[in-house]
Parts: sequence; C-alpha cells; structure tokens
Amino acid sequence: MTILSVHHVTKYRYRQPVLFGQHRVMFRPRDSYDQRLLSSSIDITPEPTNLRWIHDVFGNCVAIATFAGRADELCFETRITLDHTPSNAPHFEMEEHAKTYPFSYGADEMPDLTRSIERQYLDPDREVDRWARQFLRQGRKTETASLLMTMTNAIREGFSYERRVESGIREPKLTLKLRRGSCRDLAMLMIEAVRALGFPARFVSGYIYVPSRDEPGHLGGGSTHAWCQVYLPGAGWVEFDPTNGIIGNRDLIRVAVVRDPRQAIPVSGTWTGFPSDWIDMEVMVKVTSEGSEKRNSADEARPRERLRGLGV
Repeated sequence: MTILSVHHVTKYRYRQPVLFGQHRVMFRPRDSYDQRLLSSSIDITPEPTNLRWIHDVFGNCVAIATFAGRADELCFETRITLDHTPSNAPHFEMEEHAKTYPFSYGADEMPDLTRSIERQYLDPDREVDRWARQFLRQGRKTETASLLMTMTNAIREGFSYERRVESGIREPKLTLKLRRGSCRDLAMLMIEAVRALGFPARFVSGYIYVPSRDEPGHLGGGSTHAWCQVYLPGAGWVEFDPTNGIIGNRDLIRVAVVRDPRQAIPVSGTWTGFPSDWIDMEVMVKVTSEGSEKRNSADEARPRERLRGLGV
C-alpha cells in the first residue's frame, strides 16, 4: 500500500480577455480495488457559473464547466490523494485455455469486447501486422504472457521516447517507421499490434509516479501519461506500459480508460476571440509519495494551437 498525491495544473493564457465556452475535464482517478481515492479537489479560475459531474460511456468521471464573462487566463488546478496498491504481473492468472496463443474469447464476452478488437488505423501494407507477428513462435503455440511481455519490452528497448507538444496520435505505422514517439504514440502502437493478433485493448490516460529524479527512473513524468490495457480471460484488463516496460499497475494511476484516445483528453473546450489572442498553454504535474522527499516534478510550458491537452 502506498499513499500517492497528485498536483496537476493546466493554464491557458491570452493577450486580452476572451470568452470561454463549455469545458470538459478528466482529472479524477477511477476508484478500484488497486487504487482507492481518498480526496480530490478542483479549483478553476475564473470560477465557472456551473460545474457538474457525469460518468461517460466507459464509467470515467468527467467534470463539465460552464463560464460567463471574459478573462485573459483560464486555470484548472487539481489535488488528489489516493491509496495505491502496486502490483507486478509477470505471471497472469489466466484461464487455462488462454495461457497459450491463439485462443478464443467466450461467447458471453465477445459482444462487449468486439469494438476493442477493431483496428482504428489503416495499415494497407500490413506493416503493424508483420511487426506484431514476429513475437509469435512459428509453427507452435506461443505463451500468451510471454508474447505480451516481450512486445512491451521490445517497444521499451527498441523505440526512443520523445515529448511532443502537438496534439493527436501518430499513426502506428509511422511510429514503427520512426522508431520513436511520445507515450501516447507508443501505447497506440502496442494497442494496434495486439488488436492485429485478436486481443481486445484499451487506451489509458493518467499519471505516473517517478520514485526518484536522481536515479534512472520512469519516462513520461511531469505531465499526464498514457499506456494500454489488454483483456485476458481470468485476469481481466491487465496494464501494459510500453514506454517504461511496466507490466501491471506499479506506479501508474488510472484516470480514463477508453477505446479511442480522443475520448481521454484531460481538458477540452472552446474559446471565442481572435486567433492572435492565444499565447500558450502550461501543464505541470507533480506526483509524490507520502513520507518521501523525492518526487516527480517537471514544470514545463507547452503550447497548443487549440485548447486541448493529451498525455505525452
């Protein structure tokens, strides 16, 4: 058991007061058996005229903020404390028939899993398919756990991590060609690769705790982070972070779990003014562990052309 705290600030600045439309905010972590939310607060400046909470189609917690009047700055500040139960999952407690690949999912599960198996990006030359199939043992069955762990570590060791200030996801085939990408690009590559093999997979947006800045640690700290989940019979949805080679939820804090990354944007909304009014967007995320002075603290300003944010 570990008590983790998250301080997340997203700030937009303009050259003169602009009018803000409705904003959709996804900062509140999902309550579960392995992460229990102890406290959560959100401060918004200027103060919205109305703030309401909903659950989206995936059960993620979403705040909807409505504004009146104009301002030259818009700031969202969230503080979260949660009880995190870390787990390493090198050996999945799967149903016997699923321990080797290929296997079939149950008829009662397939109606709900089908959309998570569907590919989202065109791959006319089957580049991602061929890359995914290199992890199979030709002519023999492949251990499912070994297949997924090997693919996770292959991305961690064979691709370079880079921060990207532009919004959106690179096409997996381009990430494969460049051999580099942001955490969201690397997560999407693995998602499309396992989908090519028939596994249901989902995109996860959240935070990562970096135990020490003084020693080799995790990549992706200082902002929101992204990874993926794969559904395995008997084990359920299992976390895979290809950016860091993490299997299981160790140091990962789930906020949003979705089928399409566009459904997990931390902040999205509109503003009315001249295009030249836009100055920049700043994101700061600090994840700390109770009783530890070492923390993940990367403060960085990162511009966006549109008022949107996504894990990098």
